[in-house]
Amino acid sequence: MNLTLPTGFTITSLIALSVAKMAAPEPGANTGSRLDVPTAVPVAKDQTLKEPTVQDKPRPVRTRPQKPNYFLIHSKPLPLETHPLPAFVPQNPLSLLRIAYIYLSQLVSRPSSHWEVPITGIFSSETRSVHITDHASVRALWEMGFFGKGTMSRSEPSWLDREKARLKASKHGGGTAEENTRKRREERKLFKLERARAEAEQIEETLRKERAALESAKEEKDAEKATEIAISHVFPWMQQQDGDAEFKEETKAVLAEDTKPQETAKNIVEVPVLPTGTTIHTTGIPNDTAIVKPDEEVSITNQEHLQLNLEESFFLSYALGSLQILDSNTRQPLSTPSLLTLFRQHSHFPTAQTSALRSDDPFLLNYVVYHHYRSLGWVVRPGVKFSCDFLLYNRGPVFSHAEFALLIIPEYAEGSVEAAQGKGKMGWWWLHCVNRVQSQVKKSLVIVYVKVPKELSSTEGGKIDIGKLLRGYEIREFVIRRWLANRSRD
Repeated sequence: MNLTLPTGFTITSLIALSVAKMAAPEPGANTGSRLDVPTAVPVAKDQTLKEPTVQDKPRPVRTRPQKPNYFLIHSKPLPLETHPLPAFVPQNPLSLLRIAYIYLSQLVSRPSSHWEVPITGIFSSETRSVHITDHASVRALWEMGFFGKGTMSRSEPSWLDREKARLKASKHGGGTAEENTRKRREERKLFKLERARAEAEQIEETLRKERAALESAKEEKDAEKATEIAISHVFPWMQQQDGDAEFKEETKAVLAEDTKPQETAKNIVEVPVLPTGTTIHTTGIPNDTAIVKPDEEVSITNQEHLQLNLEESFFLSYALGSLQILDSNTRQPLSTPSLLTLFRQHSHFPTAQTSALRSDDPFLLNYVVYHHYRSLGWVVRPGVKFSCDFLLYNRGPVFSHAEFALLIIPEYAEGSVEAAQGKGKMGWWWLHCVNRVQSQVKKSLVIVYVKVPKELSSTEGGKIDIGKLLRGYEIREFVIRRWLANRSRD
């Protein structure tokens, strides 16, 4: 390849020119190294380089007490002791030997799931419930399955804690949260009543004035205008004179008030003067008044006990075997068959006789449904507050609201006397009313049909077979939802 160079240029001069262009900086470009190596910047003597420090903001003081750990408190779903096998670790073959040892030891000596001292309750025919008075048993039943209700509380038996908080707050001039809420609600209620009364009186007074004004408004206006015109033309100086007189009277009244001697305050205390000329500073509190020191915590007797309904009591006694129920008169434990008969009698009002018991007793229908959902892991609570029979909680009332509301309807066999009489059937108006209530409280309505057997064939050898009796009932459930046109479009 032949290159033609301009005159006066050689290959050496071209190479030197290209190297000079590469070394020369472009106009306006950074004068640093072409390899972008940071260069040292000179620092003045009076300037010092300081590392940036992060100033941590002070954490706000926690004013509210920390909530209890409900997952730890309610870790057991039922008042029973479980003995699970240890976990198998594939990386550790010795864990298999530990599992085998525990399994064989439990086969030889099976551990009990019940406590050494069983929970004891007393049946009350007046309240149709079982009362638990021992504080430890009360806490155990509530924390392990949410059984029962406090007699002085809405649900959880917390009267003792609330009473201690009330006494502690009363010493400092305050009250408990429940008292403050109740007081605030009463004040709001009285305020609304007073406001409604004042508004009604104001409306009535306004209407009365309007009716009276419509009758004589025109005549009064004409008379006032005529009088004002006549006075202004005849006596133009009277209006200014009246205004000056009123101003003078107001000025005299203000001056008279300023010249009155002021009364001494009631809380002023005379300060004694020492011979040296100094004064003794006092707080104004009489000497006989002692400073009140915070007293020690007063011991309060727990007056609250747990109240179990009939279904909860029979489930704890028959299904779990963790509750022993005593007769209120003899203080002797009641057997399971006698409990069944007793609860069936007291499920009627007035109390029914033994000969009048039927297969559709309210206790049997309610307990079949209660046992069914408890066996599925639901926490079943009474639902009288929401116009239903039971409420279903996923884990318990302290974790979330109830998701479902149960309505129990007996279903009789075809051809029976009850079916011919239409017993157990409800109207559409009733269903829509209950469903509307559940939709307002964000719950799904579940209608539970319990198929009632014609006869109770549960006696074998003169003894009542409760398991066979309960197996004679069948359950069907349907979820009812309120249909809305704007939410059900295709």
